[in-house]
Amino acid sequence: MDEAEVSGQAWRDEVRARPTAEQDRDALARLVETDADSFEVELYERAADPQVLSIDRAQRSQAGQYARRVRRLREHQRRQGS
Repeated sequence: MDEAEVSGQAWRDEVRARPTAEQDRDALARLVETDADSFEVELYERAADPQVLSIDRAQRSQAGQYARRVRRLREHQRRQGS
């Protein structure tokens, strides 16, 4: 693997490992309901931003599409080699 592939794989692994933006938003909403600290409210507002949610979904989609493409290519190569 070259440096770009390693970097891309690290990014995809990080995207899959982190909680979704919706999970972050929901957890922060529960926290704000309990104790509305100004910093927590600011974090919630950022997590609830439609653009943040959209970017998170797009990143997860791209990482998933790439993983499926790699699986299909490997399966195709395996069938061709058999």
